[in-house]
Amino acid sequence: MVWGLVLALGLHVLAINPAGAQSTQVDTEPVFLAGTYLFDVPAAGDLTAPERALAVETNLAPLLEISEPVVVHRETRPVQRDGETQQLGNPIILANDRYIMTVTSADASIGRGEDPQEQAEIWAATLQETLTKLQAERQPGFWRQAILRSLAALAVALALHWLAGKLWHTWFKPLAHRLSLWPEDLAEDEVTGLKLLFRLSLFLIRGAVWFITLAYIADLFPLTRRLSFLMSRSLREGLFARNLLLGDRPYSLLDLLLLMVVLLGLVILASALTNVLRSRFLRITGVSLAAQEAIAVLSKYTLILLGTVVILQLWGIDLSSIALIASGLGIGVGLGLQGLVKDFVSGLVMVFERPVQVGDFVDFGDVKGTIARIGSRSTEIRTLDQVSIIVPNSRFLDAEVVNWSHGNPISRIRLPVGVAYKSDPLKVKDALLEACETNQDILSVPAPQVFFLGFGDSALSFQLLVWIAQPNRQLIIKSDLYFAIEASLRRHAIEIPFPQRDLHIRSGYLPIAASAEAQQVLGKLGNLSEESNGL
Repeated sequence: MVWGLVLALGLHVLAINPAGAQSTQVDTEPVFLAGTYLFDVPAAGDLTAPERALAVETNLAPLLEISEPVVVHRETRPVQRDGETQQLGNPIILANDRYIMTVTSADASIGRGEDPQEQAEIWAATLQETLTKLQAERQPGFWRQAILRSLAALAVALALHWLAGKLWHTWFKPLAHRLSLWPEDLAEDEVTGLKLLFRLSLFLIRGAVWFITLAYIADLFPLTRRLSFLMSRSLREGLFARNLLLGDRPYSLLDLLLLMVVLLGLVILASALTNVLRSRFLRITGVSLAAQEAIAVLSKYTLILLGTVVILQLWGIDLSSIALIASGLGIGVGLGLQGLVKDFVSGLVMVFERPVQVGDFVDFGDVKGTIARIGSRSTEIRTLDQVSIIVPNSRFLDAEVVNWSHGNPISRIRLPVGVAYKSDPLKVKDALLEACETNQDILSVPAPQVFFLGFGDSALSFQLLVWIAQPNRQLIIKSDLYFAIEASLRRHAIEIPFPQRDLHIRSGYLPIAASAEAQQVLGKLGNLSEESNGL
């Protein structure tokens, strides 16, 4: 991976010169024969490039119907000078004495020949080779061979596709683990950049395999050769044409893609080197986890910053032209990237100010756990259930965080205890202190304390306070203490009451004064009830 990035950067810097890549472009048109590409021709005389290419193709088409071998050669036209005939005209190409085309100096300027004579010889050889090939394809059995070759190419492509994935899983990943570029004990999102590089490389390799395979298959059949060539040429021109201006220098799309790949490789390489620094060197120094993480993060950002400046300078990009990109980035931040920038700046503040550090045990809202990683955008909290919770860095600065390990990991925990009213408070105190003697996680200095808080609704309220040096084990320590407290209270015959409520019910006469009309209505209702009972 490292050598690949260095090689790509070196080839670009040494072999590609954006400033000197400008050249005059001549309009040309490709010439095809039965879908097979021959060469490009420019405009000549009164004919444009497309018209001239069509004329050459028209002259060549009847040659495919000739069963005998076709002989292509060149001749020069005789010119009368000073009463003498001299062979000084532009050379012409003939096939079985049939006129094909005239080669001009414009053809030599776009071809490989130094003059029209040499260029005519080159094109005549190309025509002879192509006509021989096409006549062979018209023989019986060609289609069967083409189909068999296509199936063989597909089988090879499938094998290479599978082999690339196999090598990625069985060679690249173990190699990254052995080199500590991809440590197995890190969180999954810590290696996302390296995984992205490997998967991108795998995708590009597989894509190249299938592109070459399909291009090879398309070139086997006359019906698809022309389309295959045009698509390949369009792709090449789109990638290599230097039509993009950055400052005063032209760049091609491939230049910018390579620059993006190199910058991505720089970020991933900086992350990998940081992992090596953390796992191979910082862990054996004996410094705290928080200091190790701070050194690793600062080293990563420093490598990225310095590497970006060096790469841009080697690429020929003036850093002053980055002001335009920075202004666009400012607009993007104003439109929707405030959250990302806020989290990134908060991560830098946390690294330098260190309100929370790697290894601290914190209470963050409903979350209680240990800080496992502080990244550029988010922080990972590993809960007591070994569940990773990813929290944006800005929330640590906006909300209140209880850090049990900040500065000094020694902290005090409180355990409320209620006993029955008939219990002796002094015996309760002795029983609670006795329960602390068997627990090895409790510090003897400062010593445990028992406070009598007062009289509750159904119990005497006490509170046991103990000091611990492992705040991440406080739940386990509390559980062990409650087990010991219950056993100690049982030995001392001290009752732990349950909530009680007294309910008193009284029966009696409740006088109600009714009006005269109400009494008459009630009397009538009573009479009706007696009559119905009599019936």
